[in-house]
Amino acid sequence: MSLGPVQLLVIGFDRPDFSGEVLAELQRLRESDVVRLVDLLIVQKGADGVVRRLHHSDLTVGEAEGAGAVLGALIGLDGEAGGGELPAEEEFWSLDEAIPNDSAAAIALVEHRWAIGTRDAIGAAGGVAVAEAWIHPADLVAAGLVDAEDTA
Repeated sequence: MSLGPVQLLVIGFDRPDFSGEVLAELQRLRESDVVRLVDLLIVQKGADGVVRRLHHSDLTVGEAEGAGAVLGALIGLDGEAGGGELPAEEEFWSLDEAIPNDSAAAIALVEHRWAIGTRDAIGAAGGVAVAEAWIHPADLVAAGLVDAEDTA
């Protein structure tokens, strides 16, 4: 199976009480084979500072073996990397410490399945990616491409 471009998203939430809208939208996109949720880790931190973690993935059992290790290895998450070389203790990034009490954060690895054909066509034509970036909505507003109300 060909793997599409994979994006790492880190999203903060000021309310740790998820109602499922984001997962429902990812499910809708997955059903149309637009994206695949490779790995997702949600960290909720209560008002008392107690941390709760939730892991989710669209991978099959065979594919998911070691999937947490992939996410952990990419970001050096405390204790999440399974096997291989680990960064020194002081290099670990801890969501537990990075998010404030009574909030939440999500780290997602999202595979963009829609881009596989385009990427393959570019490669077949001898093209290579020179650079890529996601443009923040505020930058689109500043450039006059959209109104601020359209970015909400």
